[in-house]
Parts: sequence; C-alpha cells; structure tokens
Amino acid sequence: MNDQMIMENILLTTKGACDLYMHGTIESATQNVQQAFDSALSDSLCMQGDIYQKMAQKGWYPAQQADQQQINQVKQKYSGQN
Repeated sequence: MNDQMIMENILLTTKGACDLYMHGTIESATQNVQQAFDSALSDSLCMQGDIYQKMAQKGWYPAQQADQQQINQVKQKYSGQN
C-alpha cells in the first residue's frame, strides 16, 4: 500500500466520520449531546479539508474547474427555470 492509497483511505474514513457526526447532530435529543456532535463535526470537517489540501498538493486529488456554461446549467436546474 503506497502513500496515496493510505491518504485516500484516511480521507474516506474522515468523510464517513463527518457523515456520522452530522447525523448525530441532527438527531440529538438534548442540547449537550447536539453540541458535542456539532463540535466533533466541525473538527472532522477541518481535518477532512486539511487531508484534501495535502492530497491536492501532491496531485492525488485533482479538482476540475467548472466552466460558466456548466454552472449556469446547474443554476437553472435548481432554480426551477427551464
């Protein structure tokens, strides 16, 4: 297993944790529990962002820039305009 694969696995695991913390935040029955999940979610999102940045710097997670036509198509789709 090389470094790229390890980082991909860490990123996927962190994304999974974010998903669980988000659902915990939404479903919390008390304010204290909600705040605990929300804090863990915030920390995990920061960690996920850091991992993504490191991967992108190494070219392991290339991002594609959307052109204006693609952006306009998505805007139209979700604004209800056809």
